[in-house]
Amino acid sequence: MAAAHDREVDDHAKGRIISDAPLSRPVPVALRYDPDSSPATVRFVFPHDVEWSFPRTLLENGLRAPARRGDIEVWPCGRVQTVVEFHTDDGVAVVQFDTAALLRFLRHTYAAGASMSTH
Repeated sequence: MAAAHDREVDDHAKGRIISDAPLSRPVPVALRYDPDSSPATVRFVFPHDVEWSFPRTLLENGLRAPARRGDIEVWPCGRVQTVVEFHTDDGVAVVQFDTAALLRFLRHTYAAGASMSTH
């Protein structure tokens, strides 16, 4: 029987912060999922421990069509990119990801959830 932490997903992706600057800045993002503590929620963790949690279904839906819930909006940008907008009182952070990295993360979350039901 696997330990609970064996099912946690901790993927990594490079995001690109989109701003008015002429060049986008790459930023490492940890993509996390814990089926034991919150099976419907994914977490994006940015440098300096800036963390956003939101429903996994928002990410799934946003890969195909614009989707928003609360302070987070996700939408496809062309065929291979996905944009995630994080709204705060201070403004908006717009981060672009390779869609393939987000799809891989979602596959890992479903695998982790499936292994939960087999133990």
